[in-house]
Amino acid sequence: MLVFDTNVLVYAVDEDSPFHDVCRDLVSRARRNGSQSFVTWSICYEFLRVTTHANAPVSPWPLLSAVAYLEALLSSPGFQVLTATPSHAAVLAQTASEHPDARGNLAHDLHTAVIMREHRVTRICTRDTDFDRFPFLNVVDPLSESLDY
Repeated sequence: MLVFDTNVLVYAVDEDSPFHDVCRDLVSRARRNGSQSFVTWSICYEFLRVTTHANAPVSPWPLLSAVAYLEALLSSPGFQVLTATPSHAAVLAQTASEHPDARGNLAHDLHTAVIMREHRVTRICTRDTDFDRFPFLNVVDPLSESLDY
């Protein structure tokens, strides 16, 4: 079980990124594979924010094109969306007490980490080293490690 973070999805669609080929191949393999790969709704919305933003590193996409990409991703056998459970508030409180420095721009990563913790998903594929601060997560850099499904 593995969560794909926003940056990996963006690199997968950004043909100008030096990380494009690796990330595109990883996402494609995960889409075909029957093992569970995940995103969260906040990751999906962040993908929309980045891919449609006029100043983003990728050429801006029309909103409907970015939504279509997400629809295709989520309709594939290998991807599901992790959502908050009834224990979300308690897991947030526990995680926040363990990591009181996670604030500001780290709030998005905190949200992802809390949802992963709720579902006992421990691996996240990302280039974002901020996830290293959560010891209950295993951060997998798509460029430095081979992902076995």
